[in-house]
Amino acid sequence: MLSIPKIINAMKKLITVSFILVSIFTSILLSPSCKKDQTSDNNSNNNNTDTSNTIPSGTEYIEPSTQRTGDAQKGYDFLVNGDYNWSGIPFSMFATTSTANELNRTGDNANMPYSYTVVTAKNGVKVAVPNCLTCHASYLNGQFIMGLGNSMTDNTTNTSTAISLSDFYIQLLYGANSPEWDAYEMFSTVSKTVAPDIMTECKGVNSADRLFAILAAHRDPQSLEWSDTPISEIPNLGVIPTDVPAWWLLKKKNAMFYTALGQGDFSRIMMASALLTLSDSSDARYADDHFADVYAYLNTIEAPAYPQTIDQAQADKGKTIFENNCSACHGKYGSEESYPNLLVQANVVGTDSLLAYSYSAFSAYLEWFNNGWFGQEPHSAALVNTGGYVAPPLDGIWATAPYLHNGSVPTLEDLLNSTERPVYWQRSFTDTDYDFTKMGWNYSVETSASSTSVYNTTLSGYGNGGHTFGDKLSTDERTALIEYLKTL
Repeated sequence: MLSIPKIINAMKKLITVSFILVSIFTSILLSPSCKKDQTSDNNSNNNNTDTSNTIPSGTEYIEPSTQRTGDAQKGYDFLVNGDYNWSGIPFSMFATTSTANELNRTGDNANMPYSYTVVTAKNGVKVAVPNCLTCHASYLNGQFIMGLGNSMTDNTTNTSTAISLSDFYIQLLYGANSPEWDAYEMFSTVSKTVAPDIMTECKGVNSADRLFAILAAHRDPQSLEWSDTPISEIPNLGVIPTDVPAWWLLKKKNAMFYTALGQGDFSRIMMASALLTLSDSSDARYADDHFADVYAYLNTIEAPAYPQTIDQAQADKGKTIFENNCSACHGKYGSEESYPNLLVQANVVGTDSLLAYSYSAFSAYLEWFNNGWFGQEPHSAALVNTGGYVAPPLDGIWATAPYLHNGSVPTLEDLLNSTERPVYWQRSFTDTDYDFTKMGWNYSVETSASSTSVYNTTLSGYGNGGHTFGDKLSTDERTALIEYLKTL
């Protein structure tokens, strides 16, 4: 017969597993772009639109916005230790620990997995909450990389049952009227509401766009108070998948997200990660005051250097090919660094257009954001329906597989030769299973979508077409170009 301590330990493990399954919810809006820490509130993102090759038709320049300044060190501390989520599993019930301490944290957080933070809830109970690194940090080839988008997560299951299991055990151990339950309840309520509607069709992609739309529909646009029933309509478009972009790109960009949706004050857009468990706009103001510091920290993150030997002669050839074919949209690097900040219309780049066109059906969602709390001065932000995709900076591109906005292409070699892109492909989801020749994940070509681990490019929103600009290059030219891209 099991002893009481063994039963409690088993409960702890079950609750922690349940909590891990739903930790993805917290990573809503922190996304791609970045240069150096600005020094004045009047500063905008730096840009240089001088490029050597012709800018294609169907593109437009994205205007910069004034960004707040902040303290990068304070921003790092708030990002990894701060209380921008206030509700979570009681810390005394959290069973999973880590000795890696990738973030060099102290106290309760020293032995926490990097994607979790112990904070004190408003009623004084310590709770473990998922933080932004759930989606915005990852391991690659055994190396922890801050700001690397996490493409290893599995968002294909409905976690409502897991959350209900956590509900049962927390009430059993602490009581339905206990401080521990009160500190956990908001997370449970919100998570069970969104869980059935944010499941992806394939493993490895993110459902952040859908998540935010649902959270917005359940919160008052001004007070941000939660409503168990939707206040506004949720578009019936299903979950549109995205790959998580690298944080170190943000400093170069004049708009956030693949579609240039996020414009205006980036710090305010990023603090929307607090929408999961905030009580009202007073909590939003608290988070907003800190996210200018977080933005300052994100602007200090640099792309990781390619870890293997580079053939410099080939790279030099590739640089010429890049500047003659790619730099008009993707910018220049090195001593003549520049980035044009161009939005390319979806029908021009030809990639899966569902995400780019989806916001034309999100009028209530855009109005909620732009005319509500997030659109208020000072430091207002806006969501703008653009109908296109940003041609991104390519710093650290070697590390950011899979490619395209939906993660539909496993390697750079496949990206530059569209005829080789697999319709169905599967990878191991092991961070060391990397192909240094093709620059991306090792994968097997499949004949059908036999499981959710197989990426199925025939699904709406998951298509791997478009961006065929590399098809005109010879095999030797593509090889040289890839060698140059390793240097970025």
